[in-house]
Amino acid sequence: MTSEKFRLGLTADFFTAAGEPLYRDMGAGAAERHSGFEVIRLNRNDAELSPDELRPLNGVLVLTPRVTAASLAAADDLLVVARFGVGYDSVDVRACTERDVALTIAVGAVDRPVAEATVAWMLALTHHVRMKDRLVREARWDERSQYMGCELRDRTLGIVGFGGIGRQVLELLRGFGMRRPLVFDPFVDPQAIVGLGARPATLPELLAEADFVSLHCPLNEQTRGLIGPAEIAQLRPTAYLINTARGGIVDEPALYRALVEKRIAGAALDCFVGEPLREPPPFATLDNVLLAPHAIAWTDELFRDIGQTAVGSVIDFAEGRRPRGIVNPEVLERPGFQAKWNRLVPLARPVL
Repeated sequence: MTSEKFRLGLTADFFTAAGEPLYRDMGAGAAERHSGFEVIRLNRNDAELSPDELRPLNGVLVLTPRVTAASLAAADDLLVVARFGVGYDSVDVRACTERDVALTIAVGAVDRPVAEATVAWMLALTHHVRMKDRLVREARWDERSQYMGCELRDRTLGIVGFGGIGRQVLELLRGFGMRRPLVFDPFVDPQAIVGLGARPATLPELLAEADFVSLHCPLNEQTRGLIGPAEIAQLRPTAYLINTARGGIVDEPALYRALVEKRIAGAALDCFVGEPLREPPPFATLDNVLLAPHAIAWTDELFRDIGQTAVGSVIDFAEGRRPRGIVNPEVLERPGFQAKWNRLVPLARPVL
């Protein structure tokens, strides 16, 4: 490291207005204890990071703000943007590369908690947990026979996107006696899917056969609107749609109409177009829907593990190592990035 410390910024949404941590453990301890780091709390809780905030930083840990080309306009000393999570649709990847900034995500850190939340939602939907709770709270005991549930046993799960989360969902469900799950992921070797006990399927096949369709793919130009009116029309009347991925993958008006008209059994939604929502969405009026504010999987363990993974990637860069989870690995070959890395870490001899 240089005589100066590596300056790591934490976005303001990790803290209260008074500067107190919002979360028990954000996994930033490794940087705070590192003699070569200075950890800086950013003060502006805006939807988009500003050039002034990023100008003095060498790395930044980002929770929810967008990182745009404008954000990076003065990022001459910024080496890495570390997303606190695995989604990166809020970051302009091309702009990062053009400005010689690496983008990392917390690979693997979210797999277990998101998978566990998915299974919890599957059980809550099929056992009508929301409505049965209401029956007791409203003294409507005699209506309980109207809410007969069903077990996961002998049902079929369809997984859209077979990365770490999708695979963990499959693993957690092995003891429930479900049928062989279906997987749609054109980027995964079909033999790898078969080897994990699932069956490769086209999207139409999966939608037509699955009792649960669980989305675990990123939001990009290929997946935006992936589940549109035509796809929703292919779902069975007894099917449930679960989205713990990103808003924009599902056509929300089309899904709402299908739920109102009882063309599918129900849905569980953790993410929406236009987050954060500032007023209740139309789905809030429906009894066959479970909703969460893009936080269904938030646990103390999740934030600890994401933070440790994300901060670990920054420390790797600061010590001259190539970290896991680089979204734009081509940036490492750019002369501008290499010059910046060597300037910031002259003794570490960066290894590509």
